[in-house]
Amino acid sequence: MRPDTPEENVDHIAEAARLERTAGLYPEDAEHLLVQASAHWELAGDRPAATALYDRLLQSPTDLDNPHLVRALKASNLWEYGHEAEARAIIDGVRAAGPRDPAPWVIVAESLEAHDELEAAHETFTEAARLLVSDAQEPPYSTHPVLYGRHRVRRMLGVAHDDWDRLADSVHSSPVSLDELHDPKRVWSLGSDNPAELQAEISRLRAELGAFRQALSRPFPVAVLHWPAGELAELVAAYPALADEYPSHDDHLATIEASLRELAASGTANLGIVTGTVPSYEAFAASEGASPGETELLPQYATTLAARGLAVGWPPQRGAACWCGSGAAYEGCHGK
Repeated sequence: MRPDTPEENVDHIAEAARLERTAGLYPEDAEHLLVQASAHWELAGDRPAATALYDRLLQSPTDLDNPHLVRALKASNLWEYGHEAEARAIIDGVRAAGPRDPAPWVIVAESLEAHDELEAAHETFTEAARLLVSDAQEPPYSTHPVLYGRHRVRRMLGVAHDDWDRLADSVHSSPVSLDELHDPKRVWSLGSDNPAELQAEISRLRAELGAFRQALSRPFPVAVLHWPAGELAELVAAYPALADEYPSHDDHLATIEASLRELAASGTANLGIVTGTVPSYEAFAASEGASPGETELLPQYATTLAARGLAVGWPPQRGAACWCGSGAAYEGCHGK
């Protein structure tokens, strides 16, 4: 589906079927494609069909890249069509697992919030913030929804701001503050006869729409291409023209970290790393009608991998393994 297709023109059933067929053709991308297909089944109102796809993924003999995300999506979907007990059990399991990816936390917390379980939603957002944000002065882009969701729920609960609420305010770029966007009394302003209140609400809605558009304008990270040592050696041996681009594996790793830090310093958010393989790169080059030895093809390949949902967010969360594959914690490796 084209990203600029108006929602009212989308045939969600046809799109789900197309994605399922594509997953059969490209099993290496099946997880990403079937999660998208499940979302279309949900939008089509066929929640049992979405659950069937989530179960298909969870029962797959191959390991999933993000099983906690699939479980969180399944729980949210189940609760929407009456399977509350099963959904709660899955949510408890996701929280107990403590995933390092913010997305499962946000999904289960928002599911609790949507069903008026505000205290439980607050606890879930707080657990995620404690695990993923800690005392970071500049939290990773991927953790912003955790901070925003926690701020929203706390406003509804009427509790005072804390340090994480202030951090959420500091990373929020909209001209309308989070306090205004998350004001529980906003719903009353929609029924007001006061023109000033209605105009203020219109301004807030425009700010929210602008934030959504900004997020959708880059739905996947700005990604830098990483080659494991064995893949890089095979690549350079097969295509010597790339030797100038990759003089050594250590230089390659250092360049990746330096490039990402430079992008972050320039204000670029939502950064990530994609890992290449020689067969995948050769197939991409063939699809583009180009030679794998052309250096201009490398950034295009990285963007394609990121668009397929294969990017890993940078920097890694506190205590997580370094992106380079050394097995050491990022703080003691390339995060020094």
